[in-house]
Amino acid sequence: MKLTRTPFVAGLAAVGIAATALPLSGCRAEAAPTKAPAAAAQQGAPVVSLAAPRAVRSAPREEVTGTLFPAQSLQVGFEVGGRLEKVRVTKGQEVQAGQVLAQLNPEISDAQLAQAQAAVAAAEVSAAMAADVAGRNAKLQEQGNVSDLANRTASTQARQAEAQLLAAKAQLAQAQAGRRRHELKVPFAGTIIDAPEQVGAIVGPGVPLFTVENLGALLLKTTVAESSRSRLKPGTRVRVEMVGGGVFTDEAVIRTVIPSADAATRRIPVDILVPNKDGRFTANTLARVVLPLGEAQEAQALPVSALGSTGGDHVLVVAASGEVRRVDVQVLERGLREVVVKAAAPLDKVVEYPMPSLTDGTRVSVK
Repeated sequence: MKLTRTPFVAGLAAVGIAATALPLSGCRAEAAPTKAPAAAAQQGAPVVSLAAPRAVRSAPREEVTGTLFPAQSLQVGFEVGGRLEKVRVTKGQEVQAGQVLAQLNPEISDAQLAQAQAAVAAAEVSAAMAADVAGRNAKLQEQGNVSDLANRTASTQARQAEAQLLAAKAQLAQAQAGRRRHELKVPFAGTIIDAPEQVGAIVGPGVPLFTVENLGALLLKTTVAESSRSRLKPGTRVRVEMVGGGVFTDEAVIRTVIPSADAATRRIPVDILVPNKDGRFTANTLARVVLPLGEAQEAQALPVSALGSTGGDHVLVVAASGEVRRVDVQVLERGLREVVVKAAAPLDKVVEYPMPSLTDGTRVSVK
């Protein structure tokens, strides 16, 4: 006999299925709220990447930049005025100490010199005549043939004539010196950087006409922090490299460490003598120098991207709890890709590209 399901039985089955489904849906509804906060926390935490520092041995040093100045540089001109008659050097020419750079027209100076020479000759004659008269009067006075007044007068006139001769000689020496200064000579060996390109102009005393620079040695002028002053010693050899030029030397020497800070920057001026006989460096350009500040010590190298500088040099590490912690470091070396630092304790891993929003206690997610 074929059985058929009545509507009443079907309804009871539907109710049973619904009753069974209700507890299951309730369990899912209770479990969902417990997972949602954890997922939300993971989504809200900043994601960071970590870098592992490597152990190195390095001496503390500071890399600074400064300007390369000529060891000697001078603008020279005539001490006397006159018309520029000859220019004997050109720009870029090498000159030796004492070499004549230019000459003034000597016509007026020669006339003044001749006049001074004539004055000396006349004063010599007058002095000789006055001395002769004074000598004869002295003998006659001893014989009683000349009064004492006449003798003293002759002696006084002789001394006056001698004084006039001295004055004439002084004027002659001045005229000779003025004549010599119509030739302008270079005080030291160097290179002519600037020079007049034509003659005929009237120049005044002390007006600069030539610029001479000694480029055989350059002077790198830079500054360091006050805390570094006591660790820099004059005579120490350092490495100097031209910025952007690829030229360097390891023979540069610290010449002077000024024991007074610059009033504007509060940093200590340092002068470094850079040999340049081969002309590899260009004056008045920027150069970089690495200054040693102590003995070699254990340190760690890490990417430049991991170093923060706000509030002092530091790095960020991630604790086991997932919170960020700031660690202050001392930078021993700065390179293009890496920096060498020293911390109070060895660093395990550090945060790369730390965001400004990351502070002590911030929870992060490690990539």
